[in-house]
Amino acid sequence: MASVPPGIRLLVSFDRDQWYRALTFLLTFLLYTSFHLSRKPISIVKSELHRNCSAANELSTMASSSLPSLHSATDCSWKPFDKSNYKQLLGAMDYSFLCAYAVGMYLSGIIGERMPIRLYLTVGMLTSGLFTCLFGLGYVYNIHNLGFYIFVQVANGLVQTTGWPSVVTCISNWFGKGRRGLIMGLWNSHTSVGNILGSLIAGYWVSSNWGLSFIVPGIIIAVMGVVCFLFLIEHPDDLKSVHAQSSSPGKSAPANSWNGVNGHTEVYLQYKDNKTQSYDTELLLPRDSVCVPMQPVVVVKREPQPSAISFMGALRIPGVIEFSLCLLFAKLVSYTFLFWLPLYITKAAHLDAKKAGDLSTLFDVGGIVGGILAGVISDKLGKRATTCAVMLLLAAPTLYGFSMISELGLGPTIGMLLVCGGLVNGPYSLITTAVSADLGTHKSLKGNARALSTVTAIIDGTGSVGAALGPLLAGLLSPGGWDQVFYMLMIADFLALLLLLRLVTQELTSNKSRPISAVELKEH
Repeated sequence: MASVPPGIRLLVSFDRDQWYRALTFLLTFLLYTSFHLSRKPISIVKSELHRNCSAANELSTMASSSLPSLHSATDCSWKPFDKSNYKQLLGAMDYSFLCAYAVGMYLSGIIGERMPIRLYLTVGMLTSGLFTCLFGLGYVYNIHNLGFYIFVQVANGLVQTTGWPSVVTCISNWFGKGRRGLIMGLWNSHTSVGNILGSLIAGYWVSSNWGLSFIVPGIIIAVMGVVCFLFLIEHPDDLKSVHAQSSSPGKSAPANSWNGVNGHTEVYLQYKDNKTQSYDTELLLPRDSVCVPMQPVVVVKREPQPSAISFMGALRIPGVIEFSLCLLFAKLVSYTFLFWLPLYITKAAHLDAKKAGDLSTLFDVGGIVGGILAGVISDKLGKRATTCAVMLLLAAPTLYGFSMISELGLGPTIGMLLVCGGLVNGPYSLITTAVSADLGTHKSLKGNARALSTVTAIIDGTGSVGAALGPLLAGLLSPGGWDQVFYMLMIADFLALLLLLRLVTQELTSNKSRPISAVELKEH
């Protein structure tokens, strides 16, 4: 007999629960990757909506100085973004999306606690795909109405709020607190992966047909919504009913019998025909035709489901307010880079839209490494707030260095993009994943698991307020010079650091702090 291949041996070494856990990890990773993939195109297309046509003007001026110029400075731009206030208009589009996202996030968590996650997430992804495609159809049908683009951004911002509370709740249901920082640090790289893929897809068509830069990501997120409906398992307990049905015959289950005292056969379990049995209780009495000795019967009653936590109840969980406000400023910095970095590279490094979009993906590559490192370090030390604070402290001077070095050439810019991405996205990643999951299962909740979605929505919703303010302020400050934008980002980092000082002090002075990797590893 031939030996079993080592790969097959590895596959069969995992039990069924481990396979389902791996499926949930991969599926939720891909689902939220598609969310960020569909958000990224607007930052790539900005430089195409308002193109620098000064070279064309110089050529036309040299051809004929006496005649009016045949090409104005805005001939190759897309109306209404062809005006001198184009930065404010582009900033208003970002603000409309992010403001709707911030407002909708507070409601999304509350709704998500009371609806099936799979259906809620599916509807959100399908409608998000619709509105993303609608933005691209503005190019196809030659739409130049600013109100149309603002409406699409607001609608898309609202429906995209279905994503984050849903996937965080789902992944937290499957993974316990042991090594949560590492697992969620790896998992949260979907944010950067989505940004990278979105940049590459949008950049492929940005110069030839920027409508496809939106339509293709819109189709992708809609398809992933269908995949979500077909395969997402919200909680490990959801599988119990499937296993119970597969292990029970359709009509009746045979009686289990053992030899009792003095040779008597005692029947312990038998189902009647055409009776639906609940999962928690089993019919212990046999058919009328079977006589058995009297046996004591233990009836197991279903525990009442805990009610979903209220908004104010979630705010009273220790640490929720501090981390929410910290994320406001951390996300302000991250989303300013998300929406404005390609345009900044275009202006500072004098690159075209496609090359600037490709180069901006390095910021997200650094973000992947930073998120994983933040998770590993916080697991090892057992100090989430301290880990975030140190990275925020290092990020502020790094941002200043990036603003100086980006003008020195391509090589230094690449290096600083990687470092900035790691330090900026590290705290953002840790707070929105491991910290949110920790607070959503805080000991003060006494085992009530129906708080996770609400807590996640409060933290990310507050952070989304900063995400809305960052790009808006960048649009207002950039006409006065990009230096002002970087000063604003550094101030935001310092404010985020200040908001964590109380929690950092508690962690450093607590004698009970210990590595989280050593805590509750028996959960999973």
